[in-house]
Order: sequence, then structure tokens, then C-alpha cells
Amino acid sequence: MHATLSGCYGTRTGTNSYWSTFKFKKNNFKTLTEYFHENQYYTLCDIVNRLVIPKQGFDEFLIHDEEKDNLADRHCKLLEQMKEKENKNFFTFFQFSNIHTGIMNEVLKVYDNFSEDYFNNRELNEQRYDKLFKKSEIYLSKILEKIHSLHLDKNSLICIMSDHGISVGEKIGERAYGAFCYDYTLRTFGLMKWPKMIHNTISQQVRTIDLMPTILEILEIELDSSYELLDGESLLPLLNGEKTSENLAYSETANPLNDKKPPKEPNTISIRSSKWKLIINEYNNTKELYDLESDPLEKNNVVGKGLEIEDYLAKRLYEIKNKS
Repeated sequence: MHATLSGCYGTRTGTNSYWSTFKFKKNNFKTLTEYFHENQYYTLCDIVNRLVIPKQGFDEFLIHDEEKDNLADRHCKLLEQMKEKENKNFFTFFQFSNIHTGIMNEVLKVYDNFSEDYFNNRELNEQRYDKLFKKSEIYLSKILEKIHSLHLDKNSLICIMSDHGISVGEKIGERAYGAFCYDYTLRTFGLMKWPKMIHNTISQQVRTIDLMPTILEILEIELDSSYELLDGESLLPLLNGEKTSENLAYSETANPLNDKKPPKEPNTISIRSSKWKLIINEYNNTKELYDLESDPLEKNNVVGKGLEIEDYLAKRLYEIKNKS
């Protein structure tokens, strides 16, 4: 989420792992929240813990109890409070953490990344996740109903996104997320809605770092040239139906292997297009290359087969990784 709210990869911002949240280079990278705050928006978030997003620019930085709080009721009340701020623009960031809570209690605390009981029960894992995801649908319906009843949909930009996916037992060695760079955890969804928008579906690959510049362009807020350039690019041309070239997406994570906690630096990196994915597992010096069009489940590793795309992706991957 630091990458999402800064429009830049963690390789540059200093926040590239759970452990480096507070190493975010706030003097070099301006967050979406800071842009809003400087443009007289009242800014508020409600999240599961202070590690989730950068704190810069928030008027209120709230933490909820994921085990006890009714998040739909809590967030609806916060929307009512924002509505009462007459003639005041506002920005809210609400995290629905109950999927995380369920995975933490039913998976992370019960199994490890190599538990046979988990990986031999794919159907049960899928049922568990479907049940948790249904809760998010109920929550979202209530939030959207509240937005509509307060007439906030008449002049608001609404963004709905997931921050990552989840394993249901596809690959031994990852019973949830954060160990590998496969599509079942990397691919997410995003929806945007604002008055007078052109309804459109983007079929080509886009990146979470593209959301910040998109939002700023929609709201006609200019980028601050005194800060570092963004890695992301506005998606507004795509949303307006124009054709643009597809950008490669970089991802990294820190595989804990047999340890209980992940290492402090990423040891698994990847680069992806709509067709190809290259993964470099730095923890054991192995590589994986997948043709995502013919092998979307990433089962047939074609690395070392003499394909030109392998060298090209490796070069681009390290360009992004080493960019300062």
C-alpha cells in the first residue's frame, strides 16, 4: 500500500517489506494523502494497524480492532461524520480487514507453509476463503448503500481494490501470501467510479502504482515537481478508451522458508506482462519463466529454453530493482 499511495516501487521509497514501513523516504516521495491534505481535503483512515499505509498527510489516523469492531457500522458512521463537514472535501481510506482476520486465525495460526493438512485439502481451503470473501461483499454493499443514501456518489471518486490475493494450496511452501510471486497472490482487482465517467473495462495489465497518478489526474491535481518522479502512470487514457502501450509490473516479497518470520529484505522478485512472467528466487538462485497465456496456473517452467524473452525480462527486472 505504500507503493500504491506513493505511485512508486518500494525499491525506491525505502518501504519494501513488513520491517521497513517506517523507513519510507517521506522527504523524497509525496503520498496521495499529502496531495489531498495540501488541497484542503480532510483526510481520515481506519486500518488494522499502523504498518499498513504511510501516515503522512492524515488528519485522523484510526486503528480498529479486527477481532471486535463491526467494520460496516464503524465505517458508515465515519462517512456520516465526513458528510457533516459542510463545504469540505474529504478523503477516506477504509480497510476491510476481516478476511485477514479469518486467514490469520484459521490458517496462519494453525498451519505452516509446508503443512500437509493444508495442502491436501484444497476444497476445504477454497470453501474457507469463499466464506470470508462473502463477508467482504456484504460489507461493501452496506458501504455503497450508505454512500448513496448520503448522496456522496453525486460528487465523489470511489475506488475499490484488493491489496493482494491468497493461496488456497496451489503451491507447497505458501499457505497464504508473502512467500512467492505467483499470480494467485499477485493478481488483484480494482474498480473506480465517479460522476460522468466513461464506463470501460481495462483488459491489459495495469499496476497498483498507476492508481495514484490516475486519481490525481481525474481530480486535476498537479504533480509536485520538487519530489521524485513516479514509477506509475495515469490510467485515465485507458479508462477513456484510448490505446496505450502496456507497462511491465515488478513485484517482490520475502520468503520465510522454514522460519516463522520473513527476512528483512526481499529474496523473491518477479516481472510480468500480460503474456510472460519471470521469477527469480534469490534465496536458492533459481529462475522460473511462464507463458501466462498458455499456462495461467504457472505449472510449466520454460526457463533455460533459449527464449529471447527470458533475457529481456531479466534485464528489465534488474533495471527496476536497482533504480534509485
